[in-house]
Amino acid sequence: MKCTNRRKIHKRIAAVLVIAVMAMGLSGCGGSKYTMPYRADSEVSSFNVMTFSADDRVEPFAADLCVVKDDVIPGEEPDMSQAGSAVLFDLNSREVLYSKNAHERMYPASLTKVMTALVALKNASVDQVLTANEKVVVTESGAQLCGIKKGDTMTLDQALHVLLINSANDAALLIAENIGGSTEAFVEMMNEEAKRLGATNTHFANPHGLTDETHYTTAYDMYLIFNEAIKYEAFNEIIHTSNYQTTYYDRNGKAKELNLRNTNGFLNGNVQSPENITVIGGKTGTTNAAGHCLILLSKDVNGAPYISVILRCETGDALYSEMSDLLEEIKK
Repeated sequence: MKCTNRRKIHKRIAAVLVIAVMAMGLSGCGGSKYTMPYRADSEVSSFNVMTFSADDRVEPFAADLCVVKDDVIPGEEPDMSQAGSAVLFDLNSREVLYSKNAHERMYPASLTKVMTALVALKNASVDQVLTANEKVVVTESGAQLCGIKKGDTMTLDQALHVLLINSANDAALLIAENIGGSTEAFVEMMNEEAKRLGATNTHFANPHGLTDETHYTTAYDMYLIFNEAIKYEAFNEIIHTSNYQTTYYDRNGKAKELNLRNTNGFLNGNVQSPENITVIGGKTGTTNAAGHCLILLSKDVNGAPYISVILRCETGDALYSEMSDLLEEIKK
């Protein structure tokens, strides 16, 4: 009687079990067969995952952005006692120079119009002719208007100038109705763009910024939105304009003249910027609920760019005083 090599038997049994398990895995519980070929050059193979070059790495979302986690207060703190929130960012170095309540939700007032302009520039040509319909009407008392009536026509370029220089709320509705097809659809576009930019503490309810409980943003989110808007040459040209004259037409083709002055004190000559700091432009915003708000693009003596934001300041004088103090941080 021959003796059987138990070790060989065990190896054969193990091999049979492995093959059986593999067969079950490939056939699935329901008996369907799945083909799972392995190639070393597959984009998801362990070979490629372990050996790809640094140039192939995915660029992080915030690689070119300033990131704020907590308040950032320099040694000699600027006077921000009247501001609800404030931020100052060095765009070249992506350094946070100052931050106070950067992620606290607040009403943006007409800083909303930065997003209105951004969505319009992304989705239409500045030469597009806009026609006012019966929905281009603002009834809120004290709201800034340029006097657009049903049937009036102007180009998107004209409307953007009126929107950003004069902060006209009827110009915001004119843009929304024409570019979005309706104000509601345009506001959806604004919120989608906010999500795309990572402005996750922002929600828009209208294109002009008049008070609504569901209409809010943060100083940091406004930086994200403004930082995207300044990529457009047309936007930069408009926010840098101190005075604007134009002619548009009513429903009968009759010319209507507009002569506008920038609401930004640094642009209209009412406020002097700190020495060696040039204010390129920005956007103002004021409502009873939002207080006084301002966002700016500025440059230092070497031409390096900075974005600063103040939300919910008590008064207009305090807004410009504290913004000047904030800009002084650039030189330190």
